[in-house]
Amino acid sequence: MESPTPESPQPESPSSLPASVALLAEGEAAPLHPRIHLHRAFFSRYLPDPRDLIVYVPPDYEQHPERTYPVLYLHDGQNLFDPRTSFMPGRTWQVREHADAAIEAGEVEPLIIVGVYNTGDRRLAEYTHERNWQMGGGEADAYGLLLTRELLPWIAARYRVRADRESTGLGGSSLGGLATLYLGLRHAESFGKLAVLSPSVWWNHKSILGYLNERAPAIWERPRLWLDVGDKEGRRTLHDVEHLNRRLKANGWVPGETLHFEKVHGGTHDESSWAQRVRPMLKFLFPRSN
Repeated sequence: MESPTPESPQPESPSSLPASVALLAEGEAAPLHPRIHLHRAFFSRYLPDPRDLIVYVPPDYEQHPERTYPVLYLHDGQNLFDPRTSFMPGRTWQVREHADAAIEAGEVEPLIIVGVYNTGDRRLAEYTHERNWQMGGGEADAYGLLLTRELLPWIAARYRVRADRESTGLGGSSLGGLATLYLGLRHAESFGKLAVLSPSVWWNHKSILGYLNERAPAIWERPRLWLDVGDKEGRRTLHDVEHLNRRLKANGWVPGETLHFEKVHGGTHDESSWAQRVRPMLKFLFPRSN
């Protein structure tokens, strides 16, 4: 999808949204948690559907108003925190609980986490980099412009984030893992950390592997990359992700330094399993330095 011309009608500006709205359950007066905030209907010039944003701030955020924080953007935001909105009702990634525990244990640098809700029926289109003749898709470039040109500066204007590449991460699972890898390579100047969980390498005859081979030589510094797959996700998925791991190493990623690959024993392709990977993923991508 092409970006609009200057004469195109512009959607409502995201700046009209309140900076911090406590997430309320349907019909409830109490927020889900005081450090989780919901921003409704984020509009974009690049894609037709508005989407909600959900933002986690770390335990010390209000106590240190002078401090700035690294930030991790995660796809499928409705699956991260709130059991009422998750694709599998009652099962989330438990991101707040795992991030809090890792931060309080001194394993992870305090960080801000932004969940970007998917748009339901158009999720497949936005999370895929090429169009498949049977399934459609192929709007990831437009989604990447939403992230880099609109969302990153919008968050930086409202939260105390560090905007440099080394402090900015992107992550997701399944098609969200595919989108993370593609956009992390395409916009390597914006994202220095990638969380690629159970990626859908299979999409469009595994074309992401070819893109990796083409794009990697042009990236001046490899983003730090967490890659995982559960050994109960199916033979094809396991084989594909192991193949991706080999391609990453062949293209300059160094295990233990810029790459961590984990084959999760008993891991399955669902929110409950991805929740178990949040804390080690954060520990690798955002380790506490002191």
